[in-house]
Amino acid sequence: MARRVVSKNTDDSQKENSGVARRPAMEKNHTQERTTRSTRAMREHVAVPEEDDKEEEEEIGGGPADEEDKDDDQEVEEEQEEQGPEDDDDDEEDASPKGRKRVRVNGEGDSRPSSSSLKDEKKARLQTLPRDVDGFVPGAIVRVQLKNFVTYDFVEFRPGPYLNMIFGPNGTGKSTIACAICLGLNFPPSVLGRASELNSFVKIGTDSGYIEIELKGKKGKSNLVMRRTLSANSKSSTFTLNGRSATGREINTQMAELNVQVSNLCTFLPQDKVSEFARMSPQQLLRETQRAAGDEHLTSWHDTLISKGKELKQVQELVNADRDQLKTMEERNANLERDVKRYEERRAIERKIDLLELILPFREYMEAKERYETAKAEQRRLHEHVKALQKKNTPTLDLKKSLERRLKEREEHREAKKAATKHKFQVMRKKWTENETLEGQADDLKARLANLKVAEKNRLRDIQKLEKAIAAAQNQIDNPPEIEDLQDLNNQLKQLNQEHNNTKARQSELQDRQRANVNEESRAKYEVNQNMQRLQQLEDASHRKLEDLGRWDKDCAEVVVWLRKNRERFKMEIFEPVQLCLTVPNKNYVHAVESCFGGAQLKTFVAQCEEDYQLLNTLIVDTPQGIGRKARINTWFKVKNESRLPPPPMSEEEMRQLGFDGYAINYIDCPEGLKWYLQSEVRLHRTAISLDAGRVDPNRAMEMVARTGGATYIIGNVVNTVTRSKYGKRLPQNSTKEVRQAKILVNSAIDPQVKRGLDAALAEARVKLQLCKEESEKLSVEDHEIQAAHKAYKDAYDGINVRKKTVVAQQSHLLSLKAKIESNQDRLDRLRNAPPVDTERGQLKNRLLANARKRADLVKEYTKLVRGAIKEQKEATRVGLEYLQILANKSALEQLWEVQEQEYRQALAEFNDAHKLYEAAKLDSRAKLAVSKEKLDSVDDEIRDQFGQMERSGEANEKTSEEVETELQTQRAQLEMNLHTNPGVVEQYKKRKAEIEALSNIIEEREEKVEKIERSIKIARDNWQPTLERLVASIGKKFSAAFDRIGCAGEIRVSEHEDFDKWAIDIMVKFRDDEKLQLLTGERQSGGERSLTTILYLMSLTEEARAPFSLVDEINQGMDQRAERAVHNSLVEVTCKEDSGQYFLITPKLLPDLKYHERMKVLCVNNGEWLLEETGTGSMIGLIEGFVNRNRSNAAA
Repeated sequence: MARRVVSKNTDDSQKENSGVARRPAMEKNHTQERTTRSTRAMREHVAVPEEDDKEEEEEIGGGPADEEDKDDDQEVEEEQEEQGPEDDDDDEEDASPKGRKRVRVNGEGDSRPSSSSLKDEKKARLQTLPRDVDGFVPGAIVRVQLKNFVTYDFVEFRPGPYLNMIFGPNGTGKSTIACAICLGLNFPPSVLGRASELNSFVKIGTDSGYIEIELKGKKGKSNLVMRRTLSANSKSSTFTLNGRSATGREINTQMAELNVQVSNLCTFLPQDKVSEFARMSPQQLLRETQRAAGDEHLTSWHDTLISKGKELKQVQELVNADRDQLKTMEERNANLERDVKRYEERRAIERKIDLLELILPFREYMEAKERYETAKAEQRRLHEHVKALQKKNTPTLDLKKSLERRLKEREEHREAKKAATKHKFQVMRKKWTENETLEGQADDLKARLANLKVAEKNRLRDIQKLEKAIAAAQNQIDNPPEIEDLQDLNNQLKQLNQEHNNTKARQSELQDRQRANVNEESRAKYEVNQNMQRLQQLEDASHRKLEDLGRWDKDCAEVVVWLRKNRERFKMEIFEPVQLCLTVPNKNYVHAVESCFGGAQLKTFVAQCEEDYQLLNTLIVDTPQGIGRKARINTWFKVKNESRLPPPPMSEEEMRQLGFDGYAINYIDCPEGLKWYLQSEVRLHRTAISLDAGRVDPNRAMEMVARTGGATYIIGNVVNTVTRSKYGKRLPQNSTKEVRQAKILVNSAIDPQVKRGLDAALAEARVKLQLCKEESEKLSVEDHEIQAAHKAYKDAYDGINVRKKTVVAQQSHLLSLKAKIESNQDRLDRLRNAPPVDTERGQLKNRLLANARKRADLVKEYTKLVRGAIKEQKEATRVGLEYLQILANKSALEQLWEVQEQEYRQALAEFNDAHKLYEAAKLDSRAKLAVSKEKLDSVDDEIRDQFGQMERSGEANEKTSEEVETELQTQRAQLEMNLHTNPGVVEQYKKRKAEIEALSNIIEEREEKVEKIERSIKIARDNWQPTLERLVASIGKKFSAAFDRIGCAGEIRVSEHEDFDKWAIDIMVKFRDDEKLQLLTGERQSGGERSLTTILYLMSLTEEARAPFSLVDEINQGMDQRAERAVHNSLVEVTCKEDSGQYFLITPKLLPDLKYHERMKVLCVNNGEWLLEETGTGSMIGLIEGFVNRNRSNAAA
């Protein structure tokens, strides 16, 4: 299929054979005249989020050369988020990255022109772009050639230098031209909002394609011809510039020099980015407006203000912090001055104490040395005296020693004799003792002879006793008491045990039943807990859905929480977003049902009356009264009128015949009041669903649905949207897309059927639990009966056991009697068999005779020992007398010697005392010498020098050690009265004093820096703000006038802020008489209202624009005919002025009798197997005649 772009200078409207349905018109047409509103520069401090104004340019080349040429001036930023057509209105303003050339800084570091050009810039007025003789300005598009690009096999066309209207049926490739311009000039695909990969733009079925664009060169230079070759099998591409190979960076450099701004929504607005304009933040709108229009230095001035403002704020914060720190440091040092003075006084005392502590051991050593010399002299004198007395006493001492030796010899001889005598006496005592022992034995034998008669009497008496005891025991054995039969008692116990075993069997069986009942009760409790947990989990699922919503849309989630707490503030219930309160019970249909919703529709709050709708917007959207800040949410209200709802495209019977399962609304569960929104806005009652794709004939389904003008139906995994063209024969056309996997409704709300099932299971489990408790009570009664039987058994068993023990005891007693009889009989036999008394008497007499003989032998030995002892005693007496004589001589000599020795001992004692004093004085002097040396070594040089001076001058010897000690104690007392100050305090004081000086210098430097920055800011602001206000005033004047012409109101305001990066342009619009001016957002206004506002703003911006060309694609979608006509006529008037730049307007439709200007150029895109012949193409007369003939035919009909 071939396509051709045909240029016709005509105002005839084109009839189409195919096209897409125009978006719904605006609900209300305003016919009242509006008062022209002038633009005001509002100076308000508005708290808005800070945005990063630095944007990076994405270079699309993909080839090796492009990858190598990337540098710091160009960086890549791609937006990879893709959304379906339904989510277009929900895209954030940063969904399409925009690139711009970085602002260069001058030598002073600020991003503003040099001072030499500032005066001229202040007075600069808007100048038109230089235009060549052919009407084109530098950078304008002269020619476009495409091959194998999207829908085109090959096409080449030449736009005009002013307004270029490109129109044709849907699907012919109008928007493809916008894609070609964007990609051909090396701007990223993300600018278009369509495919993100380059190879997806190559026509299907071809290997490669190219885009060739010829741009008007600067005056006096040739045009620039750029060709970009794309490959279907690679994401890379190659460039040529004027026939030679080039890199993406070179292309970007050329675009920057020509000020081509394809990435700016104010100059290049693709079809899929129309909604993005309204979603731009006011701050972003300001920056994009500066880039697109007004003085070329606006952006650089603004960047300077932003950077310098941030720098000023940082430096001021540092200065304030430094001042606070300086004040604190000065206060702290002021508090330390008293402590420092006290420390210095204390230090002086400590120095004096150190000196006295050095003098004291010195004086003590000198005094100790004097004592040592005196003690030494006295020790030497007494030593000589002791030696003389020792020599005089030597003869007396020798005689005394001789007597002592002889006395010792006699004493040893005497002691030997005494020992021998003592030994004999000991032997005599031993013999005497042996005799006494034999005498005692004789006495015993005599007593036993005398007692033989008494023993015989006792033996006879014992025999009689034993005979009586044996007879008595035998009598008890022969006449035992009556006792019960032990076997009978055992039989009774056996029978009792058998009965008890039966009771235990009953108890075991009862315990089994109790365990079974306990298990059943546990299972019932488990079932109760499980069902209660599952019910709780169902409730928690709703909470988790709210948390999921909060992760993706914080504003929406916070408003839901606020709404739940403030329902009483509204007259009727406001329904939470669909994704929270809508359920798809049959999960097989959840993917199809979710595909019927757009992203915004799932997060829309639905009001049931106008008052609640207005109140919710006022509290949440327009003011921060609700959640403490303004929030972006979707709200909806429409007066309920079911008669105005379009009916379902098929009846139930027709739907079943075609194979559809039902309409989407049949597969949801939601509050009744929400269904009006689902029918009116989402059209669920008109969306048929068939999960089985094989059951439905697509052609038949399309035919049935197209009868009522079109609708949506889902077959299998494909969504079919059937519409009728607004042109020509209004033939039906079908667009398809795949059913997307459900992500939101898949975790639906509580399923009522599941909840009912869980409630029933819970009730059943509780009944089981109650039955188990009743059974437990019955078993407990039976258990009490068994316990009573156990007690009766124990009482009977204990009674029989006591009787059994009595029988056993009596039997044991009889056995013990028999044993006792046997024992007594043995004793009786021994007594009867004892020997006679006469025999024992003869034995005793013989033993008594032997004892007498031993005693006689002992007397003889004792007499011999007495004689020997007398002899030894005589010799001992003689030696004793000799000992006494020597002792008397020794005593007389000792008296003489004692006199001499006393004199010697006294002299020796005096010497010893003197020697001790000498040794003590020597040790003391040595110790004090060591102490004084150690003290001298330990002091610092200053104290040592001072002490040396005092020693040389004799001052150190003026005072005794006691006087020095007294003075030292006095100084120590003064030191104690001076409170101790940490030496670190003084060090800290000095250190902080130096820090104070350094910090003061830093503050002075930073204050100078603040003044310099403030001067820079003032210079930049004096240039930027008036220029910006003039630009906004100019745009606002045209904008307000344009709104007045269509019966609405609009204003452009500059919103000031203390932070320059938060300055903004607010677009305020009003489409209804009962409304106030409201800020243009991506949610509050309808799609048609946003489109109208966008085009009017861009038109107002056109006369101020600096870009060589601008483009808007299908901006008239959603407008009614009146607004569309007014916009078209205004656009023609603005863009066809002599000083206007090149402008591209792409539209699929045209109204009849639109305004035409000779400078505009109309480019018609035709499609089909057959194209118009080249002959006659562009004939103005032929077109006029055809137009007149058609009008006549229509009038006649």
